[in-house]
Amino acid sequence: MASGTIAFLLGVLLLQQLPALPHGGWCAALPVLAWLAWRRPRWRLPALFGAGFLWALLHAVLGAGSQLPEALEGRDLLVEGRVEGLPDHGGGVLRFVLAVERWLDPALADGPSRIRLSWYRTAPRLRSGERWQLRVRLKRPHGLLNPGGFDYEAWLHRRGVGATGYVREDPENRRLEASGHSLDGWRERLLDRIGAALAEQPLGGILAALAVGARGGIGARQWEVFTRTGTSHLVAISGLHVGLVAGLAWWLTFHGWRLSRRLALRCAAPRAAAAAALLAAAGYSALAGFSLPTTRALVMLGVLFGARLLMRPVRPGRGLALALLLILILDPLAVLDSGFWLSFGAVAAILFALAGRGGASRWLQSARLQLAVFLALAPLTLLLFQRVSLVGPLANLVAVPWMGLLVVPLTLAGTALLVILPGTGAWLLGAAHAVLSPLWAGLEWGAGLEWAQWSAPAPGPAAVLLAIAGVFLLLAPRGIPGRWLGMLWLLPLLWPAGQAPAPGAAEVAVLDVGQGLAVVVRTHGHLLVYDTGPGYGPGSDAGERVLVPYLRAIGAGNPDLLILSHGDGDHVGGADSLIRAYPPGRILGGGAAAATVAGAEACRDGMSWRWDGVEFRMLHPPGDGSWRDNAATCVLRVASGGASLLLGGDLEARGEARLLERHREAIAADALVVPHHGSETSSGADFVAAVRPRLAIYSAGYRNRFGFPRPPVVARYEAVGARGLVTAASGAILLTLPPAGRGGMTVRRHRETARRYWHAD
Repeated sequence: MASGTIAFLLGVLLLQQLPALPHGGWCAALPVLAWLAWRRPRWRLPALFGAGFLWALLHAVLGAGSQLPEALEGRDLLVEGRVEGLPDHGGGVLRFVLAVERWLDPALADGPSRIRLSWYRTAPRLRSGERWQLRVRLKRPHGLLNPGGFDYEAWLHRRGVGATGYVREDPENRRLEASGHSLDGWRERLLDRIGAALAEQPLGGILAALAVGARGGIGARQWEVFTRTGTSHLVAISGLHVGLVAGLAWWLTFHGWRLSRRLALRCAAPRAAAAAALLAAAGYSALAGFSLPTTRALVMLGVLFGARLLMRPVRPGRGLALALLLILILDPLAVLDSGFWLSFGAVAAILFALAGRGGASRWLQSARLQLAVFLALAPLTLLLFQRVSLVGPLANLVAVPWMGLLVVPLTLAGTALLVILPGTGAWLLGAAHAVLSPLWAGLEWGAGLEWAQWSAPAPGPAAVLLAIAGVFLLLAPRGIPGRWLGMLWLLPLLWPAGQAPAPGAAEVAVLDVGQGLAVVVRTHGHLLVYDTGPGYGPGSDAGERVLVPYLRAIGAGNPDLLILSHGDGDHVGGADSLIRAYPPGRILGGGAAAATVAGAEACRDGMSWRWDGVEFRMLHPPGDGSWRDNAATCVLRVASGGASLLLGGDLEARGEARLLERHREAIAADALVVPHHGSETSSGADFVAAVRPRLAIYSAGYRNRFGFPRPPVVARYEAVGARGLVTAASGAILLTLPPAGRGGMTVRRHRETARRYWHAD
């Protein structure tokens, strides 16, 4: 069965890699493939592969019509719907998902069935399960798209969200119906009681996550501790927690059932215990809102305990394959979740490590299992996150039993008792917090170790497959010849898939940061970052969400130089996050940036340096300190032997006039990051004619409120033969400036090279 499940998985996975969907008519072949898989053993594997592909296609085609029509982007629409899930009230903005029941606008008779909304300023205390009529302004699903970055559009697609937007201030906004007795409403009321019981407790958000799956109360610093110690799975209600609850229910029922002769005669204790375990697992999954990880765990436990209920023993490997197949049938999009690969990889490693082994002490066996899981998941975590926690095995060896035997039982017992005995429930939650505190202190200490985490560029698919094969060879039972050769198969992970540019060349990434600017220039042995993009809200900025993941993905290390062109927030908003994660060797700033960023020197006309055969030259501002705000922008020219790039920051007309007067010949360039995102305050006709770029790059946000790049500016560049690219439509724009005699500049659009069928055009 395992080979058939893998064939089906590969078919599903192939569909998710396509830039566009094939014609839906191919789905008609599904019954034929199912018949071939059932009745023709010779064709079984190819048929299952095709069936997986077409099943995923059918699922995608049925969901494709649920997006907002492009013509209705930016229009005010009236909608009725029910609040779904737990609303997020963090950061002064209310965010929630509305399950649409009816579109009241005649222009949209059949729109998206689920929309994600933000409500600013006068947002009420929204409750899960309430029905509302709202005036909203929407856009199609669209997110930042960069190498190594989070794919927001995939995240929305995975959750069936067909539009995003915000609630308009309108007298027609009104509550139509109270929350009633929905599951999410019940969870929200429990969350309120937990919050009241744990008010002001620093780890209260972690306990709330364990109880009802609400992770909004976990701070960024806490997430960083979990990430660096490899223990993030401890706060996601998943296989570990659901399995612990199911196991406890099984043990209590099995031993309690056997105490009654009458009960034992009516139903065998193992069957009764299996039924109780399934009910407990389903109840805990409901408490977590049937989130993706809990549903996956519930299916896996359903296979295990379902076989016991039916008195049909199933081998562990076969059970794992059946659970995998069921999840893919129920939800072909599961392969888009990193948790899908990590959970099945961890279970497979545990089963393999336990096979044919016994006699070891419980602690030795636990240590062996932690090492097996660490080794098995290291290639996957490098591929998915470009980092591996080196303290993870030791941290999990202590944290897993501590959480499973102490913190989780106390948390669940306290949560349950909050309903009937609030005082006792609050006391138990306080005890859970007290028990968690020393563990948390240990995790913080481990996260603070300099070597706690190893980062490396994402390995190629071949290196990952070879490494996984090497891990399972290492984990093979003693006596298997050549077992230690598996170590050699891990070595490709140490060689990054991408290489540094050749001497004399430069690679440039104009990153997709929304309405702002961030550029990375990499030579053979050096790295420069020019601007760090905007802040997005409390605790979130382009440094954390875009720059740091990109630098991690290319494995470039700390920047030699950070240039903050000037002090505007859309250019320096991510500076703190970048400096904290990758401290630069030197910082240059223009205007207010030089005065407000610790350790920054003022950039000035005349600065120049040469890295690995690539010339860097600062052309603006002058060093007299008389230029302010946008006029003080650091303008940088980068030139290899074969191509050149001009970075214009937010330079405006006065600064352009100075450049034309002082550096008319020097500003000519093959590529230009257009000043001020394409504003009409910049890119005067004389400046455009003097630069005369072949490529004009506009770093601007999708449907930004300024209308950048402005059409007259675009027309000026087109008039001199420049090709225009906008980051909002292209994603990150990646240039290669070659050495002399190695051809011309090459350009890649990340939204094109990384395109999947759910990405916006």
